[in-house]
Amino acid sequence: MAMHICTAPCCWGIDDINNPYLPPWTRVLDEASQAGYHGLELGPIGYMPLDAGPLAEALGERQLRIVAGTIFDNLVAPTNLANLLDQTHQICALLRQLPAIAMEPGQRYGAPYLVVMDWGHEERDYAAGHSDRAPRLAPAQWQAMMDHIRQIAELAWQEYRVRAVIHPHAGGYIEFADELARLTQDIPYQTAGLCLDTGHLYYAGMDPVATLRQYAAHTDYLHFKDIDQAVFEQVLGERIRFFDACAKGVMCPIGRGVIDYPAIRRLLAELDYHGHITVEQERDPRNAAGSLQDVAASRQFLITAGFTGVAA
Repeated sequence: MAMHICTAPCCWGIDDINNPYLPPWTRVLDEASQAGYHGLELGPIGYMPLDAGPLAEALGERQLRIVAGTIFDNLVAPTNLANLLDQTHQICALLRQLPAIAMEPGQRYGAPYLVVMDWGHEERDYAAGHSDRAPRLAPAQWQAMMDHIRQIAELAWQEYRVRAVIHPHAGGYIEFADELARLTQDIPYQTAGLCLDTGHLYYAGMDPVATLRQYAAHTDYLHFKDIDQAVFEQVLGERIRFFDACAKGVMCPIGRGVIDYPAIRRLLAELDYHGHITVEQERDPRNAAGSLQDVAASRQFLITAGFTGVAA
């Protein structure tokens, strides 16, 4: 079993490209390398250079590779489709110009991936983690979102051979168990896979171990997070946006929270999972002074716990 442990810019608070407090992208590369990682994600479009030349040079100097790009945007609105497809072109073209990543034996689709997440709806942002109070899309809106996802996935694969993986995300219109079940009925695996995230599953009221088992046949890529249970219980009692909850510290280094990583390790061994696992820990970028220490601690916990066959 070869599991490559990677990281992502959200560990430094990079989720909104317009946030004035974002650290420089070169600092993220520096600290990811210092923490022992060899793989990371691009983060939101426009954070790292879209010019493959300087980005590839900076990655090579630090022995890093890019394992995924991200569309984190409104997947519902028909008026946003052209923007979504433009992002798909830009991200996938960049991914294909960067050094290739070899597939592991047993992988169905190798990196790099295009991680697709719905975002940008105030009514769902304030209902993150609350399945009972979160509004659901009307059938026509849901089908429009499914069509947008299909178009993104087909463009990514047919033109760039980049595999799209859909990521249920707190505060978006694909978050809860019923939406995940409906998604996998409407988007067949041959069109797009899943990127399941242990922290978002827990935040949405799902058991990460049971859900990973249930959707193993759909899953190409994994995100690992951990949740501080005391902070989680506090923010669930507040009317709060998801990233404001992250700024309060609801996400913590892997192994220090409530998620049962020994059980996840046993499950992945049983499933013979191969490929990439990306550590994430969303925070306010004004708190990025602690990022290096936290991502290093998460990586060390996972390697000590046996989550890697090739320490990457």
